[in-house]
This record gives sequence, C-alpha cells and structure tokens, in this order.
Amino acid sequence: MKINLIKEMRTEPVEINVKKGSSIEEIYKEYVQELPYTVLAAKVNNKIESLEYRVHRECNVQFLDMRTQSANLIYQNSLILIYLKAIEDVIGKVDVDIENALNKGLYTEIKSSQNISARDIRAIESRMKELVEEDLPFVREELTKEEAIARFEDMGCPEKVVLLDENPRLRKVPFYSLGGYKDFFYGIMVPSTGYIKHFELRKYRRGVLLRFPHPSSPDKIPVYTDEKMLYRTFGEQSRWGKLMGITHVSDLNKKIEEGKFKELVQLSEALHERRIVEIADMITKQKKRIILIAGPSSSGKTTFAQRLCIQLRVNGLEPLYMGTDDYFVERENTPLDEYGEKNYEDLDAVDIKLFNRNMNDLLSGKTVDLPTFNFMTGKKEFGKRITAIKSNRPIVIEGIHALNEALTLEIPKEEKFKIYISPLTQLNIDSHNRIVTTDHRMLRRMVRDYKYRGHSAQSTISTWPKVRAGEDKNIFPFSNEADVMFNSVHLYEICVLKKYAQPLLEEIKPEEPEYSDAVRMLNFLRFFKTVDDDSAIVNNSILREFIGGSIFVD
Repeated sequence: MKINLIKEMRTEPVEINVKKGSSIEEIYKEYVQELPYTVLAAKVNNKIESLEYRVHRECNVQFLDMRTQSANLIYQNSLILIYLKAIEDVIGKVDVDIENALNKGLYTEIKSSQNISARDIRAIESRMKELVEEDLPFVREELTKEEAIARFEDMGCPEKVVLLDENPRLRKVPFYSLGGYKDFFYGIMVPSTGYIKHFELRKYRRGVLLRFPHPSSPDKIPVYTDEKMLYRTFGEQSRWGKLMGITHVSDLNKKIEEGKFKELVQLSEALHERRIVEIADMITKQKKRIILIAGPSSSGKTTFAQRLCIQLRVNGLEPLYMGTDDYFVERENTPLDEYGEKNYEDLDAVDIKLFNRNMNDLLSGKTVDLPTFNFMTGKKEFGKRITAIKSNRPIVIEGIHALNEALTLEIPKEEKFKIYISPLTQLNIDSHNRIVTTDHRMLRRMVRDYKYRGHSAQSTISTWPKVRAGEDKNIFPFSNEADVMFNSVHLYEICVLKKYAQPLLEEIKPEEPEYSDAVRMLNFLRFFKTVDDDSAIVNNSILREFIGGSIFVD
C-alpha cells in the first residue's frame, strides 16, 4: 500500500510503500535516524493522530515534532501525566494544579498538608526520570460520559463532574492511565514515557516549575529567566478570578447559566479600569514622558493605549499618541527573512535613527516634521504632521519593539516608562487541563481578521506560526524590561468569542492543511457555554476591538 509521507517540515512528500495496518510509529522507526528531532505525532489527511494510529488506506502522512504547536502540546500533556504519576508515587494522593506558563515552563502547585521541600522536588524529578527510563505505555480508554462522571466522583474531582455533566455534546471522554494512575486529558499523548526525554523541575515561590524545551530548540531545556512580574500578574489574575467566583471553566459556565453574565462584564471592566488608572497615576507621579507599549498579537494594545490616554487626560496631561509603523525604512531597504521574504517585524525594518532624533527633538520642545508611511508606495512622506509638544506632555508609543532598549537607545532612560500587555488567563478547563494563552489570542485574532480584514479562519491559522516566531524573537524576550504589566484578559471572553469563531472554524474542510488546528480549537471550545447576547459589553472594552462595536477601532 502506498502513502505520501512528509518526513521533515517544509519538505515535499515522497511516495513510500507500507504494509496495510502499519502504525505511524512503525513507519517513523524506519526513518528515525534521518530526522533531527523526536517525532511525537502525525498529521494524517490533515487530522492530528497519535503515533499508534494505523493506516488502512492510501493517505497523506506528515511527521510532527515539537517545532509544531500541536506536537508541543502533546509533549506537554504527556509530561504532565508523568509528573502527576511521580507526585503520587513520591508524596501520595494530593491535589495538583497545573496553572500557567511561566519561566519557560509551567507553574504548578502541589496541595500537600506539608510544605514541599527542594528534597521532595528532587525525588519527584528522579521518579519522573525512572518512569521515562522504563518506557511505560500511556494507555488510552474512552468512557461514556456517565462512566467518566462516576469515575470522577470516586476520584473526588467535583469540578470535572460538573464540567462533563453540563456538556451535552460530549459523548465520549478520553482517559489515560500510566502505571495505575488515571486521569482525563482532552488532548492526545505520545505512545510511551520514553518519548519525553527533556525536562527539569525547579522549586519556585509557593510552587514548582515544570520546564521543557521550547519549539525553537526541541532537544534542550531553555536558559532559565525569572519572570517575576509575570508571576505577580498571574497572581493578580487568580485573585480577580476568586473575586468573581471563577476558578475553572465549570464555574464560568454556571455563572452564565444563572444569568450573571452582565455582572461578570461589569466587574471585569471595573478591574481593568482600576488597573489603567493605577498605571496612569504612576506615569503622572514619576513625570514620565515616553510611554512605550508592547505585547504579542491580539493583546488589545490599541484599546489599552487609547484608554490610558484618557486617564492621563483626567490627570491633567495631554498625551500625544503614535505608533512606530510610520518609521519603517523605505521598502527597498526592508530586511529579508530566512526564506527571502520581506521581514517587516524585524527591528532593522525600523528607521531607528530618525525615530530617536524625532522623539528627542519633541522632548526638547522643537517643532518636528513627523513622517507618515505610505504603504502603497513603500516610502515615508513628510509635511503632513508638523508637531510640537509642551514640556509636560507625554508621548504614548505603541509598537512591537517598544520594550526593546535598542529602539530607544538614544532617549534618556529617566524619560521612559515601559508597559507590557497580554491576555494572561488563569482560568483552566480543570486542574490538569490548561487553556493555552496562544490559542486564546489566536481566537481573538481570528474573529478580528474576519470582521475587519476579510480574512478567513484558515488564513489566520496558516499565518499564525510566522506571527508566533516573530513574537518569540521580538516581543517575549523583552517582557521583563517592562515597568508594569497589564493583563488584558476577560475571564468570560472565550464564551463570547465562541459565537463568532465556531462557524469560521467549521468552514475549514478536511482537505485543507489548517483542518487539524480547526479540529483542535473546536474540541477546546466545546467546554465553554456560548454567550449569544453580548450587548452588555461596553463600547470601550478591549474585547470590542475584536468582536466589533469599539469606539476606538474604525
């Protein structure tokens, strides 16, 4: 039997002969010496399948290693299950929360009656390595919803019982077991523990960091950086969630079912506004004049910047708002990426000298001819924005490189105030199944791309890896440079985005390459109730930047 096989990323398929009924794992082992990284799953006719999947007819097969989002999440799920099993073996049956991404890993908390010591963590890590060395199988079984609910009741997991009980579309529930430890994961796993070769544990604050490779280097643990501000921001989000009575998706669904959506909107918007006021007061008190705002795609930077300007005006200031897009170099001077395409997201695509000269001239009271970049001609135009500002007037600047000191190297440090913005959700499906922030942002972008740019969900998904690569290079490494972080998430927003995103995802057909990601996103969305009437969301909300109706976005 013939199949078309893509062994490596960005390579052409080759036709090979395989025995009917062969597993993907068996096919992979024939080529393992040729491949740079461990294969964790495969895309079979544009659908993600485990390596245990068996081919019975001609099909297209693409090996997936950790450089892809889907395989990366499979690695994380498998690692989490090994971690949970090792904790039970070392400490006993205790509750464990897998909370959020932090410090190039996952922040977790072990809810033991005794404090978890560094010695305990070393013992857990040692047990995890033993489990990997034993190459134990991850055993999958599918239970009916009723069987799964009964099992969760026996396990003492009330949030999971509620999550399944209120979900009429969920008929089969996947359970995985590892050496007697059983748990529910809505994603798939690798075949056995031997596939999970790279990880480390670190004691961190009240919890434990579970660290693993980044997609850019699948065979090594990334350099450790302490993201203290990010930790505090997630902690603040956790407190906001408790204030609203929401810890897991089941809590959110219950609030919506009880008719409390409007109350959630009002409380969440009030929390956002209070934080924006605090930031404006900091800027005013410190007399900062260059306000730099950066964050990854779909963070809500435009709305946040406008709302910040309003609060600065309340404080008696007259901010000048501008972006860095008008400082692109002439198009013929735009740097090229590794594929020979123009790279508009690289710092070298910005006329840094002109930007610094203009900002310093404004700060010193000079009249400046600010450029306007003509995207049709690919050139900067002058004479349209002759500008001068008063000595106490701040300049609010939004741009992907805003936190990179190289952009503002010639501007005095004492003039600058840096703000990092991102939707950092602390809400998870349950204690062991995370909501991935990048997926959350992709939902926002998908809805916005369709409403404002006429792009399909397929288009958004296809360009997302390139967007993410740009963020990894130009944005995330500089988040620690920020003076403050603003968390732009609303805990209820996926229930709102679902109404807009689900039909767009359902339009993607099985023969299209983006189908696998569409299926993954739809499987994730099914855990959320849909908010059909979102009229309670105010017109200056960050969420309006994506779903429409914003007073700040044309």
